[in-house]
Amino acid sequence: MNKITKAIGVSLLLSGVNHNAIASSDHIKLLQKVESKVIDWRRDIHQNPELGNREVRTAALVAQHLKKLGMQVETQVAHTGVVGFLKGAKPGPTIMLRADMDALPVTEKTNLPFSSTKTTNYRGVDVGIMHACGHDTHVAMLMGAAEVLASMQSELAGNVMFVFQPAEEGAPDGEEGGAELMLKEGIFKRYQPDVAFGLHITSKLNVGQIGYRSGPTMASADRFEITVKGEQTHGSTPWAGADPIAAAAQVVSGINHIVSRQINITKEPAIVSFGKISGGVRNNIIPEEVSMVGTIRNFDMDNRQQIFDKIKHTAEHIAQASGSKAEVVIKEGYPVTVNDPALTDKMLPSLAKVVGSDGLIEMPKVTGAEDFSFYAMEVPGLFVFLGGTPKGTHPKDAPSNHSPYFFADESAFKLGTRALTEFTLDYMAQSN
Repeated sequence: MNKITKAIGVSLLLSGVNHNAIASSDHIKLLQKVESKVIDWRRDIHQNPELGNREVRTAALVAQHLKKLGMQVETQVAHTGVVGFLKGAKPGPTIMLRADMDALPVTEKTNLPFSSTKTTNYRGVDVGIMHACGHDTHVAMLMGAAEVLASMQSELAGNVMFVFQPAEEGAPDGEEGGAELMLKEGIFKRYQPDVAFGLHITSKLNVGQIGYRSGPTMASADRFEITVKGEQTHGSTPWAGADPIAAAAQVVSGINHIVSRQINITKEPAIVSFGKISGGVRNNIIPEEVSMVGTIRNFDMDNRQQIFDKIKHTAEHIAQASGSKAEVVIKEGYPVTVNDPALTDKMLPSLAKVVGSDGLIEMPKVTGAEDFSFYAMEVPGLFVFLGGTPKGTHPKDAPSNHSPYFFADESAFKLGTRALTEFTLDYMAQSN
């Protein structure tokens, strides 16, 4: 008996869930009926992608569907977000299910019959718009789960909060957006969910596999900007000024030692990477300033703050020692995505019903980030990964998420739709 099978067995004993009774429920038939709709919705959304905070068409499609199902529907949350509230016939917990709606500034190269031909000007560059991260599939699967659960409203012992979120990939420059803005606008205060569930399709797993991890799962993602200001002078007389290039080189070296020498990485791993350094205009002029930008990834919120503080301290003092001055700006992005350990263990049987215990994959930590993290900081959360690479193709050979060739096998959608449904029904059953 492997570790996953043992965990599922223990969870079943503790929760008292009758696995066979739930698996034979009428919702299986409802899921089968909605599968073709999910595929059609996904194709339509894929062919008509919209960037963050601009998901007007997608939001309208979602809102119309939820209203048709008889739900209480709120629109224009965090610009284009939609929240549907399904009140069950019996008392019980309120469960949040989330899908993100935004596409990416990527020119599609898949040659699918429903490929996107949409274009835009993004930060001064003409580029295509594509659902290169699979958010179109998330929307369609949650729409499918909404239809199934709405059909079971008279049997539900609790409520379901369907969150269709804009701008997971980040809001446009100068705007707020995403999960953080939805929370800021009060969706949790209005609907008061007890738990939050989400999933993400991935090319790193095959269809028929679902990846999970307990505890810290996806990294925090933050941006730092450092400007080293010196005194411009001729390259032949560096002593006549203060060289910000030389200071910046030492700042890079110093900051690269923070994680390896000043942070307890036995607690959780961390990464600090420089992405751009710029300064100067010609070979024989020492410039007045140098700018640097980079990213910080880590899996512990206390370590996160320590890294922020040490980057600032290191840059300022190294620059000062070189006769220059460093200005440091830390732009906080997404926190660590933490799967609640108790909730993760509790829901493993639900995932096993979808893909079997052999299809459950305990994932390594992911240094990518997700703004589902904001929800999971408010209530216990569980975020899992749905395999989207066709069986027979090794995930290493599949185009990755964000690639212009990214492809999600449509046979995965019924599994994702069912996972969202099982989360809801099983959590309700275990709470009553």
